[in-house]
Amino acid sequence: MKKIVLLAMVLVIASCKSKKATSDSDNKPIEEKIVILKPTEVDNLKKDRAYDLGKRLLETCSTSKFKAFSKSEATDKVIANATVEKIAATCKKINQRNGKFIGINLIDVKHDTFLNEYVFRYAIDYEKKLYKRELFVTINSENKVSAINTKEVKPVPF
Repeated sequence: MKKIVLLAMVLVIASCKSKKATSDSDNKPIEEKIVILKPTEVDNLKKDRAYDLGKRLLETCSTSKFKAFSKSEATDKVIANATVEKIAATCKKINQRNGKFIGINLIDVKHDTFLNEYVFRYAIDYEKKLYKRELFVTINSENKVSAINTKEVKPVPF
């Protein structure tokens, strides 16, 4: 009889599960960190800054004359990375594959609400249409360019 009572006690203890009390705050959806905006919803100062600096950088490949970014336009990190040597090497590769730079068109704007940064994505038009490239310009909360880069877009299969 002692064995049956002991076995029953062990089964009762083992079958008890501790449950966490759920609150309403656990069921709320997490706020999105990155929001896609329409170009009309973005401040003109930010749009103009991203467009001007992106275009200036890409025109460097055609003209071979680079006007350095000022401290009011870009962060120290961008200014340090945008050297004539690095830009010339990148331009050489891009010019061989894509030809002469024609212009850029705004595709979309993403707003990182946590960091308060805006990422402008542009389609780059080149003479040769074989390879598609995009330009990404990041504007921080101080209206300075904190990142700028280009990326080749892989063709989408049919």
